[in-house]
Amino acid sequence: MRFAVSIAAVLVWMSTAFGQETVVKKMHGDVSVRHGVTEAWTSVSVGDVLKPDDTIKIGKKGSATLITAAKRLVLPAEVMVDMSDIRDLTQEELMLKLTMERVKASSYKWKTEELNIPNATVVHGSSKEHSSPLGENDLETGTLQLNGAKVLYSNGFYSTCALKALDVFRRFPPLGVKFDNRLIVAQSLEKANLRGEALSEYVLLSKSEKLTPDQSDRVRTKISQLRRQSE
Repeated sequence: MRFAVSIAAVLVWMSTAFGQETVVKKMHGDVSVRHGVTEAWTSVSVGDVLKPDDTIKIGKKGSATLITAAKRLVLPAEVMVDMSDIRDLTQEELMLKLTMERVKASSYKWKTEELNIPNATVVHGSSKEHSSPLGENDLETGTLQLNGAKVLYSNGFYSTCALKALDVFRRFPPLGVKFDNRLIVAQSLEKANLRGEALSEYVLLSKSEKLTPDQSDRVRTKISQLRRQSE
């Protein structure tokens, strides 16, 4: 019953996905957009309106400034951002999506036909990359998306940053090995006030055999701080 309620919550969220539109205020260099699940990337012009199911990609030496109803975002070169990620999540939404992401990471294959969930999810664009010319398994795709997650973090979208980063690590394991990449998940969850989840991420990170002494000290210090706060 609890599982059914969770699926229902996802479907409700997807069916009522925010209608926020984003306007391209400025741009320079190689900037392109992909609409929905289409395979084609098309050029972008100043004044273009991007919908929630669009994805923007900034090439080398490119940049773009986006304006939403409540935020101004500057996108640097070599990033890929799903417009659906430019939003805040409630803690309940974040916890639900974290659970789903961890199920995926454990190699459980969702039977989307039986659950009647579209392949093109709005959660954080995890299926859009299947259409990308770069290829689903192309590490460049993962790097662009991870760079996009870092842009989300720098603009205060901590929940979608954590989800996007975890999604990227699941699909592109080499990117999840780097300390700074993994750290952004723990920091995002902490900023989203999910201290227990952040603590779990820091503990997981502390078990890595590839940490430098400085990195290990940083992680241990953060673990101690979070444990004290939870007492």
